[in-house]
Amino acid sequence: MEPFGIPLATIYLYGLIISGVLTVIYVLFADVFHFSGGDGLHFLNPVLVFAFVTILSASGYLFERLSDLNYGLIFGISAVLSFIVVTLLNVFVLVPLSSAEESLVYKESDLRGRIGAVITAIPADGFGEVMIDSASGRIAKPARSFDGDQIPNGAEVLVVQVKNGVLEVTVHRELESYL
Repeated sequence: MEPFGIPLATIYLYGLIISGVLTVIYVLFADVFHFSGGDGLHFLNPVLVFAFVTILSASGYLFERLSDLNYGLIFGISAVLSFIVVTLLNVFVLVPLSSAEESLVYKESDLRGRIGAVITAIPADGFGEVMIDSASGRIAKPARSFDGDQIPNGAEVLVVQVKNGVLEVTVHRELESYL
């Protein structure tokens, strides 16, 4: 069969090339073209659609070139194969990636109320450095005394506020238990 006077193998090859190029472009610019399918349209994710068309075209091309099967049967086998592969891709790759932690980035406002250790002594009217342990690693930030007191190296401090990227800290004192 030759629709539009073009052999089916050539149509499958064109489909493979075009969908492959669109997939690469989408992967490179996915942040610009962010897709949110809502609650019921996750199967219309562009990655899944492009993968379906790419696998359908590739398997259709191979079957057309390497077998003597009927064109309808080739299309059916290719569609089923591509549906299975895309389903596996979605279940084992895309769903786990979407539920993974997005980033280990922190906001400076998140540091308020955290306890850290002074790694460079903080003079009364100057700057030192504080190390804060977090789940994603350690954060070292410049610091100054909130109260205007000198804070020695190794002291535990409480972050009171953050101004212009500099932590304002005070010496951390634990509350005594009266129980």
